[in-house]
Amino acid sequence: MPLLNSCFPYGESILWQLPNQCSTLPSENLTSWLLANGSLTEKLKACCKEFEVTVLGEQEITPLNAEFDAHDKVWVREVLLKLDAVPWVFARTLIPFPLLEQTAVDFQGLGTKPLGQLLYSHHEFIPGKIEIGKSSTHGSITQLAFHLSQPTESIWGRRRFFSYKQNEIIVCEFFLPAAVEFIEAH
Repeated sequence: MPLLNSCFPYGESILWQLPNQCSTLPSENLTSWLLANGSLTEKLKACCKEFEVTVLGEQEITPLNAEFDAHDKVWVREVLLKLDAVPWVFARTLIPFPLLEQTAVDFQGLGTKPLGQLLYSHHEFIPGKIEIGKSSTHGSITQLAFHLSQPTESIWGRRRFFSYKQNEIIVCEFFLPAAVEFIEAH
């Protein structure tokens, strides 16, 4: 698989909703993964022998509409979470600059370390609400799946908020077709 970082950022405007406000939801199995409370990283690691993070890109950018209301620019990190060399999750993280300056955590130096492991190992980061949504047929995330040889019509994902003092990190995780196939079978 060729590296796809030349297309960074992949993020797209998604209609995020609380689960009880959604008119349609994916299958019960996928919904349970979307709404899982603990670390997705740990849940994924339990499904494979080798867990890997591939960084697609990270840099300071202006967030998309409805991603952050009060911030001009944020640090964005987009990665693929791979299980046994197969991409399972596309993740997009948005971190406001005041938070980068408030904490000793080196978000910009994570490299191939999983962010989820870091967030759940520091009690200062408080997990908050989960919203769900999906990439459209022609959305950039669905197109990413196509380029990864995982064609699909749409990709379901979740957006989770993590609070740190007065700031929030937003972590968006989209389940690629390989993950959905496994989840539906188990």
